[in-house]
Amino acid sequence: MTDMIAQKGNLPGSAQTKKRQSNRRTAIVDIGSNSIRLVVYQGPARVPAVLFNEKVMAGLGRELSTTGMISEDSMQLAIRGLKRFHRLCMDMEVDSIMSFATAAVRDASNGKDLLKAARKIGYDVSVLQGEEEAELAALGIVSGMPDATGIVGDLGGGSLELARIDKGKVLERYSFPLGVFRVADLRTQGNDNLKAQVRKMLKKTGWEKKAQQMPFYLVGGSWRSLARLDMHDSNYPLPVIHNYEMEPRRAQRLVSRLAQLNKEKLKGVPGLSTSRIPTLNDAAWLLSMLVRYLNSSKMVVSAYGVREGMLFKSISKQEAARDPLLLATEDAGTAQARFPANSKLLGKWITDIFSDDPVEWHRIRQAACNLGDVAWRANPNFRAERGLEIGLHGNWVGISGPEREMLGQALFTSFGGGNDTFPGGGQLADDQATRRAICWGLAMRLGQRLSGGTRNPLEQTHIRKSGKKLELAIAGDLVDLYGDAVAKRHGHLASMMGLEPVMTDV
Repeated sequence: MTDMIAQKGNLPGSAQTKKRQSNRRTAIVDIGSNSIRLVVYQGPARVPAVLFNEKVMAGLGRELSTTGMISEDSMQLAIRGLKRFHRLCMDMEVDSIMSFATAAVRDASNGKDLLKAARKIGYDVSVLQGEEEAELAALGIVSGMPDATGIVGDLGGGSLELARIDKGKVLERYSFPLGVFRVADLRTQGNDNLKAQVRKMLKKTGWEKKAQQMPFYLVGGSWRSLARLDMHDSNYPLPVIHNYEMEPRRAQRLVSRLAQLNKEKLKGVPGLSTSRIPTLNDAAWLLSMLVRYLNSSKMVVSAYGVREGMLFKSISKQEAARDPLLLATEDAGTAQARFPANSKLLGKWITDIFSDDPVEWHRIRQAACNLGDVAWRANPNFRAERGLEIGLHGNWVGISGPEREMLGQALFTSFGGGNDTFPGGGQLADDQATRRAICWGLAMRLGQRLSGGTRNPLEQTHIRKSGKKLELAIAGDLVDLYGDAVAKRHGHLASMMGLEPVMTDV
């Protein structure tokens, strides 16, 4: 994607000064067939935080099936939005802007008119071809779910992109004119017409056997809105869309559910964008047919897509290989900690007593340690709640719902929430996982009290299990650190683990 250059020429001089990598700001302007969106990212390129996010529902692809053109109203709405976004990028002093357009602009007979207007504003827009868009959507999935294997479906207003991925590798890619606007037109002739088009489309992929019983990964605003409805109907305890899973039969259930709901009831669904309501029926019908014909094992929702895939493609292989959860929690923890260098050391300090944890839990425990000092600025009476909120609802990827509960539980306990499950917890993580997360939190709490959040005490002490004892080994010149508060926390942890607390020499 060499034509997506950093556009610094139209930005103020202060935006062109060198910044530390963690403070770099990158803007992406996504000119889609349904919406035009500006997202400004800041932080590590592997998992940058979203600094700003806004969309304009321009509906560029709404009339493509009938006129082959972008309507004048949509054109003007898009141009006004692009002007606003560019001005915001200037005021936010972004370091670079990447802009791209998808199906509506590449297919419309007057798409070049919008590109010309965008260039006049200051954008250098790259028009993505269908397979390129499919690849970027797949890379977005890989960025947020590194071990993902299955079929990626990116539903936009003008097209549907499909790609097969296998443990981080993008394989076959396809693009079809089956965006929500075009699905609506096909359905006016009856759902059998849509079924015929879907069968014809999937036959071209040759996935009849390859894709059997694979997950289907959902990308795109309309499908995310469907997932919000399903979360609401199933009383899912987390308001986090990324990595939300649904059984394939839920797709047909959503079709039936939408037939029962009017617009006013849909507006009451938490997190469901009202601008997506008009496309939900068509998105649900298409999804139900796809997962049926692909015989998908499950549906997995992604908050990441083409934009994040674009960022992922721009980084080195070494950076791309880094764990997104550990990198993001490390960055967040460093920014908020009293003594930033302590988080990794805290994880190392407690790791021996949890060596029998399942392998997949090790990274969740380290993520908790990375965030082990994030609530110290909060009122002491609300530190546990603050830690829980960050762990449970943080903008993390590479983590499942049950793992979020474990992360939130560990931080809740570490910041003084006691030995009990946090209020409303234990709905996704089982009892064993919850109890283990409580133990992590107590161990973190002990380490933070012993060290005061500094490095030296953790480097010169050691905690270990020895038979039925939980030994805290302290070098002779640091023995004074074992005060009453430390002894109390040592006892709490030992009791929770069914051990006897003992202090020894290193």
